[in-house]
Amino acid sequence: MDEPIPAEPVTGTLDNPSGDPIPGTPLLFARVLDGEGAGRELSWEEAKSWKPSRTPEVLWVHLAREEPQVDPWLVELGIPEPTRELMVSDKTRPRAFREGNTLVATLRGINFNPGAEPEDMLSMQMWCDGKRLVTLRRNPLQTPRQVLKMIDRREAGPTDAGALITELTEAMINRMNRSIVDMNQHLDRLEHMEDDGNAEQMLDEIAIIRRNCLGLKRHMGPMHEALESISRYAPPWFEDHDRREIAESIDRLRRYLEDLDISKESAVVMMDDIRASSIARSEQATYLLTIVAGIFLPLGFITGLLGINVGGVPGMDDGNAFWVVVGLCGAILIVQLLLFWKWKWL
Repeated sequence: MDEPIPAEPVTGTLDNPSGDPIPGTPLLFARVLDGEGAGRELSWEEAKSWKPSRTPEVLWVHLAREEPQVDPWLVELGIPEPTRELMVSDKTRPRAFREGNTLVATLRGINFNPGAEPEDMLSMQMWCDGKRLVTLRRNPLQTPRQVLKMIDRREAGPTDAGALITELTEAMINRMNRSIVDMNQHLDRLEHMEDDGNAEQMLDEIAIIRRNCLGLKRHMGPMHEALESISRYAPPWFEDHDRREIAESIDRLRRYLEDLDISKESAVVMMDDIRASSIARSEQATYLLTIVAGIFLPLGFITGLLGINVGGVPGMDDGNAFWVVVGLCGAILIVQLLLFWKWKWL
């Protein structure tokens, strides 16, 4: 897997780019989108007191959901208790639903933090009423920082709440593709490696890739269903162009799921090939040892019989007896080889 991407510092002084919330608050960052692809920075107190207006401005607040100040503010927003519990809980199976004029969703992305495995997915909860978007996470996520950088650098950032949600989902899905591409490249390298006796090591590496594929598919399948729910049931402020963007993300995620299936099947085929090759080599070695044993068994019997330490062995007083025995053994060897060739054992 590729190296985790460090969180990049962003403009302003209120954010903490280390990935931890601002001391004394649950706030990771807050922005008010100006409707033209940029935004201004807010403190925690400013974010709490911000009120929707008729202007195109949209508030985006990104919070650490384990902080105790989160739940009281969610109460102030008028979010029902079951929804609040979902937003701050560790039940992170991807899902999305409409609640009046608000959209509630739980999404998952791949964990690129140091020491994490690809299937260790990270969750992000979101709540949006068209004017305010609240996103929550427990562990550091790179996706919100990536979208934040677009806003702060005025790089064609999102202009409204629907566009902001689609940017977040698209960035999250694009990061999934990185892991899938890495696994496919690793499989290609293993497939073209010469078998130099490292069959066990190759099998271990393929087994890890196979487990990663299963883990990713287990989490990405519900993610696909959640995005379809957003596209189907989002409130009216989620405009048609936003639905088209979500549809593109759904199609891309579906292709990634198909790629995972192909990678998993390729891993199974490679494991079968390696095992079959190892078994064939083992059987060939066993076969050769059997042939050698079959050749020397009668010769060993004859030499053993003539070498017993008793009297009366024929030719023991004859000086040519040794060469007679050698000739006899040679004749038996030739007859054996002819018989093995006739029976197609050689």
